[in-house]
Amino acid sequence: MHRRALLSALPLFAASNASGQESASWPGRPLRIIVPFGAGSTTDLLGRLVAQRLGEALGQPVVVENRPGAGGNIGTEAAARAPADGHTLLMGAASTNAINPSLYRSLRFDPIRDFAPVALVGLVTNVLVVPPSLPAASVPELIALARTRPLSFASGGAGGSIHLSGELFRTMAGLDMVHVPYNGGAAALPDLLSGRVDLMFDGLPTSLPHIRAGRLRALGVTSAQRSPVLPDVPTVAEAALPGYEAEGWFGLFAPAATPAPILDRLHRELARMLAEPAVIAQLAAQGARAGDKVGDEFGRFALAERDKWGAVIRAAGITLD
Repeated sequence: MHRRALLSALPLFAASNASGQESASWPGRPLRIIVPFGAGSTTDLLGRLVAQRLGEALGQPVVVENRPGAGGNIGTEAAARAPADGHTLLMGAASTNAINPSLYRSLRFDPIRDFAPVALVGLVTNVLVVPPSLPAASVPELIALARTRPLSFASGGAGGSIHLSGELFRTMAGLDMVHVPYNGGAAALPDLLSGRVDLMFDGLPTSLPHIRAGRLRALGVTSAQRSPVLPDVPTVAEAALPGYEAEGWFGLFAPAATPAPILDRLHRELARMLAEPAVIAQLAAQGARAGDKVGDEFGRFALAERDKWGAVIRAAGITLD
C-alpha cells in the first residue's frame, strides 16, 4: 500500500478496532431501556419485564427510564440520539415507531432510519372498558347510548393505538364521540374509574386488574379473536361491528449505528427469552402474546405497520402538528 494511502487508512482502522474491542467487552456497564411513556403504561410493564430478564442474561443491571411526553416522541428522540454503544435501548410501540411518522410532520428523528430493530416483544389487544356507572353492558348498548348523547373516550395520547382504536370505532359506528387525551394510559385511568370520562380502548394489561376487581366493565376486545384471559368478552367485531380490528404491539430497538456483534447478541437473547414458557405465561397473564420476530424480520413488520396505519390516518385526516 502507498504510504499516503496507508496513513489515511489508519484512522479508519483505529475506529474499527476500537468498535470491535467495545463490542467484545459489551456490556461494560449497566444498560438503560428508555420507555417513552409513563410508569404503569403497557409499554412500561413490558419494558420492565424485558429489563429484568435481559439483566439476568447479560450479567449487568438494566434500568428502565421513563421519558413520557408528546405522544412518545420525547423519549423516542432521546433514544435515537443516544450513543450507539449498546447501553441504551428503546422500548418502542406501534405508536412511536409506526404511527407517529404519519401524525407529526416535524419529527426530528426517523423511527425506521434511526433505529435498528431488535425484537417484537409482545402484541396486546386493546379492550373497550367503561365504568360500572355507565348504563351500557354491551357494545350494542354502548352504541345505542352514544346515539342519544355524545360520549367521551379517553386515550393515553393523541395518535396512539388506544386513540386510533377509538377513532376506528367512532367512524365504523357513525358516532359523535369526544376524544380526551392524557399523558399515558395509566394517567387516564383515575378519570375513567371515577366516571369523568365514559369509555376507553385501553391496553389489556393495564385494565385487566380493574376488570377483575369489578372497577371497570369490559365490553369488547379489539383483536380478531377473543382473549384467553377474558374468554367471556366478545370481540368488538362479533358484538357489533364486523371487520373491526386493532391491536397494539411493543418492541425493543437500538440506535441505528449499534455495532452488529452487539445487535446479534441482543437478537439471540431476546429470541431465547421470548421462547421461554415462563415468559410466555407472564406475558399472557398480562393479556399479551409473546412476539416471534427479531432483527430484520421485526424491521419488515414495523415498516408494514407504518404503511398500514399511515393509510388509515391519511383517510381520516388526522394530524397533530
